[in-house]
Amino acid sequence: MAFDFKKEYKEFYMPKAKPEIVTVPKANYIAVRGKGDPNEEDGAYKKAVGILYAVAYTIKMSKMGDHRIEGYFDYVVPPLEGLWWQDGVDGVDNTDKSAFHWISLLRLPDFVTERDFAWAVQTAAQKKKLDCSAAEFLAVEEGMCVQILHIGPFDDEPASVALMDRYLAQQGYENDFSDGRLHHEIYLSDARKVAPEKWKTVIRHPIRKKKPAKGEAEHAT
Repeated sequence: MAFDFKKEYKEFYMPKAKPEIVTVPKANYIAVRGKGDPNEEDGAYKKAVGILYAVAYTIKMSKMGDHRIEGYFDYVVPPLEGLWWQDGVDGVDNTDKSAFHWISLLRLPDFVTERDFAWAVQTAAQKKKLDCSAAEFLAVEEGMCVQILHIGPFDDEPASVALMDRYLAQQGYENDFSDGRLHHEIYLSDARKVAPEKWKTVIRHPIRKKKPAKGEAEHAT
């Protein structure tokens, strides 16, 4: 049976519809960076997703060709993911999609080396007649995060984020957005086949222990 990341790592791919704190270990990804509205027809985001899947399936189907990857095992291509941010905004503002910066992602099995990745990018470009040069091998270590399963359209995400923020405050944590720690989404539904009100999306935010206010710190000493 093919290895399925969603089933093997349920704590990261199948959270509950209520906030929870997790520590996410380092993982390797196929990544394509871009900016702008992801809903733009034939825009940069949709082209990026096409590149991701071209490279991902070249790696998955390598077992059928001459390129042998050491340690290869059959697996299900993991769900599409994305890191999102906007200049001057903590988290994201869904009302201004044109201001988005994003890194679109597909997780790689651990057996894929950077050398194997380079082979896959070159092979995908040749076979698909597609410029895959934007694809990069990216290691991400998220560390401590809060996450929730959001059910519904993307534009309704602020309600789920509000639940996460309230939970953090109650537990003594706060968001920890930075250049390397971003709003993270994992898309569990095929938007082409599922009604928007049933879309399932993992929302994940980086966090840290809340720093005491100045007065609290002085009182503690």
